[in-house]
Amino acid sequence: MNHFIGIDIGTTSTKAIVVNSIGEMKGLASREYPLLSPQPRFAEQDPNLIFSAVLESVREAIQRANLSSRDIAAIGCGSAMHSLIVMGADHFPLSQSITWADNRSVAQAAALKQSPHGIQIYRKTGTPLHPMSPLTKLLWMRECDPDRFNKAVKFISIKEYVLYQLFEQYVVDYSIAAATGLLNLKALNWDQEVLNLAQVRVDQLSQLVPTTHILQGMKPEYAAAMGLDPNVPVVVGSSDGVLANLGVGAIASDQLAITVGTSSAVRKVVSQPITDEQGRSFCYPLTEKYWVIGGASNNGGIVLRWFRDTFGQLEIEPEQDAYAHLIQLAESIPVGAEGLLFLPFLSGERAPYWNADARGVFFGMSLQHQRSHFVRAVLEGILFAAYSITTVLSDLTDASQTILASGGMTRSRIWRQMMADLFGIEVLAPEVYEASGFGGAVLAMYAVGEIVKLEAVQSMIRIHDRHLPNLERSQQYHKLFDRYQRLYYLLEPEFSTLD
Repeated sequence: MNHFIGIDIGTTSTKAIVVNSIGEMKGLASREYPLLSPQPRFAEQDPNLIFSAVLESVREAIQRANLSSRDIAAIGCGSAMHSLIVMGADHFPLSQSITWADNRSVAQAAALKQSPHGIQIYRKTGTPLHPMSPLTKLLWMRECDPDRFNKAVKFISIKEYVLYQLFEQYVVDYSIAAATGLLNLKALNWDQEVLNLAQVRVDQLSQLVPTTHILQGMKPEYAAAMGLDPNVPVVVGSSDGVLANLGVGAIASDQLAITVGTSSAVRKVVSQPITDEQGRSFCYPLTEKYWVIGGASNNGGIVLRWFRDTFGQLEIEPEQDAYAHLIQLAESIPVGAEGLLFLPFLSGERAPYWNADARGVFFGMSLQHQRSHFVRAVLEGILFAAYSITTVLSDLTDASQTILASGGMTRSRIWRQMMADLFGIEVLAPEVYEASGFGGAVLAMYAVGEIVKLEAVQSMIRIHDRHLPNLERSQQYHKLFDRYQRLYYLLEPEFSTLD
């Protein structure tokens, strides 16, 4: 039986997953790397560390699957969106990989958003005007780091960097390209007006290719390092968010895909590009038939990790899972944490507010509140952030009937039930939590003809748990969400006054 590898180059780690042609997972491996903050608002990574993580995770995943190079039929690639690397004349990086979490271009993003042509740029490109966007990063670099900007031969993403190391070709799929803010969605080509604004030439960008584009002829030394045949087909693939929809089988119009990992995202598949009149959602292509709309929150599991590291390990035994312990504490507290509400914006926020100045807030604290109340409020705040994105999608599309949940935090049954109660619809939990990697493997199957249509993924998805909403709790949550929204808008003018 043929086997396929999906690579997911994420914010905190790279994961490689090996599946067979009927979608059974046979091997999984990951490698972590740090997020660097050499200055306030900076969030960078070492591209060479990430490249090494790709090599090591693929090799280990193949070993764990007990396979050899001849068993691997194709590889599909995915990565986090919005990264930017400056490449010099010798094809070595002149910068670190500037990630989506980087906020150095706050001023440039705000100025562009407030300009007369800001909303027109969003409608053409489908990328909201925010410091995450490579467009605003380029504007910052041209203004604040002109020496590096002027030395650039190429401006690329982390996935383009990895593929260049493997094949010495600069290619970028339409999905990652759309996330730059430089691609015209209708023409599927670099938008000259936006390039002129950024003062970037077409030859400084990679060749645009479909997500199913295949590269072959890998450098032998890197193929050997991964345990692969140099001629194995490598499918350029898509972005992690788009692949996550495919990876959980959420490609029907009445399905939502929610991923809660380090950050979180809510996405839905549509048959044509759709943008929001207020610029609150993104739109990126998967194939010519499928487009993914939605929004991402900066504040997913990273918020619970902050709470764990800061307050959560006082009485936890070394052998205990700190996250599981905290979530169990929260289960004993009723909906609404007895009046304690949390705005989870510890690192600003993307959708739907697109406010890099937003900050976290505990509201309603009293002497009765204990640590378990704070944990409950944190978990609810993360879910409120995701639900706020859903309200935008409800304005743009028909109502959704089910949620397919993925990402590290959705491994918790308690957490999934909270999600069902808040969203008010059924939550399905696929067996494979690494949705982006699985989606990459499925896209590779499609690109090489192992499956003839992407809908075949739905027969591969095995649901191991289902959660129906408790309607009484849903009503309580929706009242609390109204308060959450009011509190955000009341505080919005104050966030920008913080240092």
